[in-house]
Amino acid sequence: MATLEMKHYAHKVGVNVHHLEWCTKYRYKMFKQEAYKNLAEEILRETAQRHKILFRELFVMPEHIHASVEAPMSMSQSKVLQLLKGNLSHKLFRRQPKFRLRYPQGHFFSPGAYAGSVGYNTVDFVDSYVRNQVDIHQTRLPSFASGSPAPNSAE
Repeated sequence: MATLEMKHYAHKVGVNVHHLEWCTKYRYKMFKQEAYKNLAEEILRETAQRHKILFRELFVMPEHIHASVEAPMSMSQSKVLQLLKGNLSHKLFRRQPKFRLRYPQGHFFSPGAYAGSVGYNTVDFVDSYVRNQVDIHQTRLPSFASGSPAPNSAE
């Protein structure tokens, strides 16, 4: 069972946990090489530390990134995404100038993203989902009895 401790601030008490996912533009597999994947993780962790964001889980796939994060209470989901995506893109272009050949306009990530708020009941499920991305993405749809890996909400 995951531990979520209440964070105490000057005028707020609570937790601010989110499941985030964003993709490279055109889904190019820019993190296929281990060196680029490690560089992305390093930059994300530096950015998170600077802005007091805690990664509960982080998984960099070849063309997208999954993260489970705890953010300060005053920080919205969109602000967390803006900081993480923007800093990662900016620093990747600075450290790997040849990425500009693929993205000459400087837009490394697609404009969209997924951000879901996570509570006490679902934090273990989300952390496990992010941690096991390789297993999830290796499973083919026909191997699922119901045809979809998504939980059925109609029941």
